[in-house]
Amino acid sequence: MKKLRRFLAPIAALWLLPSCLSVAADFNVVGSNMFRILQNGHYARLPSDENLSQRIFDGFIRDLDPARLYFEKGDIDEFQKKYGRKLHDLLLTEESIPAASEIYGRYRQRVNERIAVVKSLLENGDFTFKSDREIMQDREDAPWPKDSAEATEIWRLRLEESLLGESLRREGIAKRAKEQGKDNPLEKELSPEKKIAQRYERFLKTITKTDEEDVANYFLSAVARAHDPHSEYFSARELQEFKVSIKNKLVGIGAMLRTEDDGATKIDGIVNNGPADRQGDLQLKDRVVAVDSLNDGKWVDIMFLPIDKVVEKIRGKEGTDVALKVEPADGAPGETRVIVIRREVVTMKDELATAEVYSYGEGDNSKKLGVVKLPSFYFDPENREIRVSVDLEKLLNRLNKEKIDGLIMDLRGNGGGSLEEVRRITSFFVGRGPVVQIKATSGHVESLGSNASRKPTYDGPMVVLTDKGSASASEILAGALQDYNRAVIVGESSTFGKGTVQQPLEISRFMPLFADHDRAGAVKLTIQKFYRVAGSSTQKEGVIPDIVFPSVRDALEVGEKYADHALPHDTINQAVDFRPFNRQSLFLSVLQEKNEVRVKASKDFKYVFEDKKRVEERLKKNTVSLNIEKRRAEIAENDLRRKARNAERLKRFEIQEKQDKKKFTIYRMTLDDIGKPELPQVDRESDKEWHMRRAKDEIADLDDTPEWPSGLDVTKREGLAVLADLVDAVKASKIAGVLRKD
Repeated sequence: MKKLRRFLAPIAALWLLPSCLSVAADFNVVGSNMFRILQNGHYARLPSDENLSQRIFDGFIRDLDPARLYFEKGDIDEFQKKYGRKLHDLLLTEESIPAASEIYGRYRQRVNERIAVVKSLLENGDFTFKSDREIMQDREDAPWPKDSAEATEIWRLRLEESLLGESLRREGIAKRAKEQGKDNPLEKELSPEKKIAQRYERFLKTITKTDEEDVANYFLSAVARAHDPHSEYFSARELQEFKVSIKNKLVGIGAMLRTEDDGATKIDGIVNNGPADRQGDLQLKDRVVAVDSLNDGKWVDIMFLPIDKVVEKIRGKEGTDVALKVEPADGAPGETRVIVIRREVVTMKDELATAEVYSYGEGDNSKKLGVVKLPSFYFDPENREIRVSVDLEKLLNRLNKEKIDGLIMDLRGNGGGSLEEVRRITSFFVGRGPVVQIKATSGHVESLGSNASRKPTYDGPMVVLTDKGSASASEILAGALQDYNRAVIVGESSTFGKGTVQQPLEISRFMPLFADHDRAGAVKLTIQKFYRVAGSSTQKEGVIPDIVFPSVRDALEVGEKYADHALPHDTINQAVDFRPFNRQSLFLSVLQEKNEVRVKASKDFKYVFEDKKRVEERLKKNTVSLNIEKRRAEIAENDLRRKARNAERLKRFEIQEKQDKKKFTIYRMTLDDIGKPELPQVDRESDKEWHMRRAKDEIADLDDTPEWPSGLDVTKREGLAVLADLVDAVKASKIAGVLRKD
């Protein structure tokens, strides 16, 4: 199923969630009303015509079969002629779901046929891995198979590559385990043939268990995304996940689930002091095979059930019980136990704002640098005290108490969240003033700012760390701080490039009075574009850092500009009341020169450049060999490179770790630590599981890549170095009288 995307909320409004046990709505009516909402409310105001229908059709087909492995050319031609230019009319006349179901039914048929071929080939195929054939890796633009014979040949090659890849993977794991004197974690694993057969069997059963709501979910999502990449349809299940994602809390048992190839659901993590942890019976690596959602004796077999449906059955109302039938990790084969757990509110603390303090030296040469990590701009519309700006303000106040000399705001991987939170957070650093401009379809531009009348919470030297995963609300914050000349932006070549505003609407509110509203879901539609206070949109281009760090992701198609139907980039006038600070106070030329020297001297950045080049070459080639000896030679070459790097890093990291201990001490600052008289020192090993303990992964445990010294990856370490340079430059300028002393 689709992954939920973070969104930029222009309003703090959510829906009352529908019951997950009710009968599905009429999705023909749902689709028609959603389409009208998009037609009347979407920023682009796309006409309801054949071009839009084609977008919907192409998107639906691509979502079902992105690698062009299941449908045949005849299927596509047939459905293109029948529906490719008519879906917009079918949506308006409440007749779209039969078309979607017909297409999905053909997809299900082709999946059955292809997996039957896989089973036959696994039973009768003779794969020697000695040919010189190659297989295309990315088939997104490949032609559709012209018939079943051509499809079978494509699958023969695909299966051969899967078997070869799995066999080589096992060889590598066994070799690495032997080198490290450890047991082979795959010793009792099924054969490659049986393992791959199991994976396809799971996929087949998942496809077989799809219902009308699932089909509608796929189709209506394609309808929404035909307007732009961030308009989306949410099913009733996804609404629950959406609410969890923006509030950072849920009602459940406090466990992380992972699907297994054999159909079971494994317990991969347990939240410390959560409901399951306190109940005590559920253990890591236990396998859940059935769920009784109300603990009333009505068991549901969850074998081969998609993970989102399993989660839906385990979550529920606070204070109610859920029963799990599990195969204990330490039990005998075939043994099952029933575990009853009372649901409670679980806060995902590892997704909350946190901070660290780096304390350097003593006396006149002492320095303290703070690092704040914001994973998202979360907020709880039902409780104004549970939001990221409140948490950040607490952290900043404690950092001020610690008398930090400089601050890093780490926005890497932050996909966005609440616009209101961004406005308030920006005021912590610039005080009162415009933060972002919003443009409606009419062309009307509104400048949104902070109502803060007080001084900034923090006014010292500042660096913002970004990457291509920094999107939406993150780009507003980074862009505002850059435009105000308030912070130095450092990181990957750009942020994601999402410059649009979405509004969520419950579809049932727009449906006829007597229609079945249950499980109708919601539509999140793009209604505005946002612009930086200096006038530029972040759409497609993102925020370009003042100091760019090398990154392997520069070789990949990551970002808004690569998305289908993305809205264009443009600019408007700067905000009327925009008053930037003195850009000279950032000392950019000095910082850039020092950064350039360090990057050139850095072994780790050198490795990044090398890896980026290899990725570019691999993507350009877009093929992989089916000859086992050639693949072994490639693996051997990679192993030599890995071992050489590891040997070099082990020596260097050991020296670096000792130098770090002499140079600085790192203190942890979670929201639980703020009130403590003394901040605890960071312990990277124990802090890994401060919120959740996780099942040990024996395969991951074989990774012998040295851990970053002091837990500082090359990007974060260079970010700290840039901040230290900025702090030194500011201090020196104040002493020299260039800048005003505070």
